[in-house]
Amino acid sequence: MSLSWGYGEAGENWPENGSLPESSGLPAREATHTGGVSRSSGRPAPPSPPSAPVPPDAPAPLRDRNFQLLSWARTVSVLGNGFARVALAFAVLGLPGATPGKLSLILACQLLPQLLFVLPGGVIADRIPRVRLMAVAETTGALAYGGLAVMTLTGHAPLPAMALLAATAGTATALFSPAMTAVVPEIVARDRLAEANALLRMGTNVAMVLGLALSGTVVAWAGAGWALALDALSFLASAVLIAGIRPARAHHRRGGTGWADLRDGWREFASRQWLWVVVAQYAFVVAAVNATVGVLGPLASGRSPAGAREWSLVVAAQAVGTLVGAAAAIRLRARRPLLVAVLATFPAAAPMVLLGADAPVWVTAVAAFAAGVSGDVFGVLWATTLQREVPADSLSRVSAYDWFGSLAFAPLGLLVAGPVAAATGPRPALLGCAALVVLATSAALLSPQVRRFPAGRRAVRAGAGRAGA
Repeated sequence: MSLSWGYGEAGENWPENGSLPESSGLPAREATHTGGVSRSSGRPAPPSPPSAPVPPDAPAPLRDRNFQLLSWARTVSVLGNGFARVALAFAVLGLPGATPGKLSLILACQLLPQLLFVLPGGVIADRIPRVRLMAVAETTGALAYGGLAVMTLTGHAPLPAMALLAATAGTATALFSPAMTAVVPEIVARDRLAEANALLRMGTNVAMVLGLALSGTVVAWAGAGWALALDALSFLASAVLIAGIRPARAHHRRGGTGWADLRDGWREFASRQWLWVVVAQYAFVVAAVNATVGVLGPLASGRSPAGAREWSLVVAAQAVGTLVGAAAAIRLRARRPLLVAVLATFPAAAPMVLLGADAPVWVTAVAAFAAGVSGDVFGVLWATTLQREVPADSLSRVSAYDWFGSLAFAPLGLLVAGPVAAATGPRPALLGCAALVVLATSAALLSPQVRRFPAGRRAVRAGAGRAGA
């Protein structure tokens, strides 16, 4: 999960085993799993292929070929997603008889499968090799966006066909995301997880910013169809890169049924108070951020003659903040990672307050930058904690519940923002969003597990993994 104002992807990186000491006050977990339904692949792990030459002082994950392949795959794919976010809108609006309602329909067809199929995606990712599922999902995305590109370029783009392909792309994302969460600890050592997560986020943040920045030029110069074609190629390149990954530690389940797997995943999720408390908090935060970015921020900024330019500055400042946050997280040391992560969501309210108070744009931009920094700090700490504390063979399903819960209110935030802004004006609605962030975050801090986790344990730290002071 991550806080994004449209320039990043939520929940990108995360997974590994660990057990909590009894003194922590948290539910203990066995280090191994028996009973015939949960085990590793049972085969000796293939040796990791030699990595490409990198400077000797480069972070350890970058010296591993598997991580290099994963990092490049995510960077290339997210770069293409940056093109698609702009190109798809212009492709739909360029159709004869296009309306904003038709665009909303296509975007809804893309979003809803992500919510509907993320839980089955988690079950599948815990049952088959995750790298294989990720490669298949990326190939499916390539076919979906390739089809959209062909229809746009030929001018034969019936709305039902575009909706079907958009839904296919959304389904591919739902299958990919839980597997991506769980594959990181299969290729990265436990004490390097935070460092790896931060590096992945840096790559994807840069790629999304570049993709969004270049997409307008590509659409204007070559057309939306060619921009969608570039996105399809990025998915295909990602699939090829992922197919070359050889995990050192592969985990998947045997036996049982899909429904039983879902129930087991729910038990793993619900048995950890810190986990469901933060997911519930984040659901409200995401709803508020979505409402701000999608509706209320542009409405509030649009009242001035330079509104579009000012809003672009605010969003760009947040994007730069995510880059700085991911870089800072590489060296971050936190003895109470969940406490720091939850506290790091408070700054998300600041731009909402300043927009609602009609503050100078440079002040709002500074606040947006801080929100970007803290949002990526949250993302890295949350990802690493999840990877360390959830059993490897359940991680995809638990991640799926995390994704589902975190995004559950996101469409609602967009749907409610417009009517509320029409009734009260955008500025009071923005202050309401800020209050929602503050209240949800304050409520999460009432949980002893969130405040104290992981009591008596080594700090979650990127880099060398030494205990924090």
